[in-house]
Amino acid sequence: MNTITLIGCGWFGFPLAKQLVKQGFQVKASKRHPDDLTPLQQAGIEAYQLDLANVTIKAKNSALFDADAIVINIPPGLKRGQTDYLDYLIQLKSLMGDRQYQKVIFISTTGVYPSLDQTVTEQNAVAFNETSETLLQAEAIFSAMENSCIVRFSGLIGPKRHPGRFFAGKTDVSGANVAVNLVHLDDCVAAVSLILSRTDTLPIYNLAANEHPTRDVFYTAATQHLELIAPQFNQLQQPSKIIDGQLISQQLGFQYRFDSPFKMLDAC
Repeated sequence: MNTITLIGCGWFGFPLAKQLVKQGFQVKASKRHPDDLTPLQQAGIEAYQLDLANVTIKAKNSALFDADAIVINIPPGLKRGQTDYLDYLIQLKSLMGDRQYQKVIFISTTGVYPSLDQTVTEQNAVAFNETSETLLQAEAIFSAMENSCIVRFSGLIGPKRHPGRFFAGKTDVSGANVAVNLVHLDDCVAAVSLILSRTDTLPIYNLAANEHPTRDVFYTAATQHLELIAPQFNQLQQPSKIIDGQLISQQLGFQYRFDSPFKMLDAC
């Protein structure tokens, strides 16, 4: 494997691309807007403009898709009311055509698991609402491809995403009892890099730190870490879940750098 394509090169994709360049790969990556290509080029990445909402003839014939492996990282945007997510992915699959990749990695989310007050593994995904149904349909577009691997990220934190700002100063916050499921950017980069290097990967992996403090304990500590006003939680409990992210460790020997959300705070 020499050439790796990244579809989507933002908060997660750009650090991954730079890491792969360091490892000696030829890396191609896409951004929606042409003005965003220069930082990629300066980092030694072959940069391509790709807007799945407006695919041009140039995009259809682009060398972007000629690679040994491809990582697809397109944020769903469902919480923002985006409705074209599946259309974009179908368009992307069409652009990939009949190319044969040594690895097809699709970045998904642990939003496919319902909160039923239990620990969930890769086998527990279910369409329990409209959002989860969309996410599972998105996974299915690529999971049927040869050499595919779905990677489901838990809540992402890292540079410019310090959890101390999520609930700072808020009052009457529900769900103090809810388990926190987080993963640090550095662990996401390391895990996907590892999956790219292996031929014995399983179809699906969760990524989540092993420790799952409750929301009130963790977010109080996170706001204190930034010396912000701690949130005030009410007594209203909510359904919870614990994401088991250990399969990748057991099967591929992956070691989380941040096995506790508390350890992530100094690296945000």
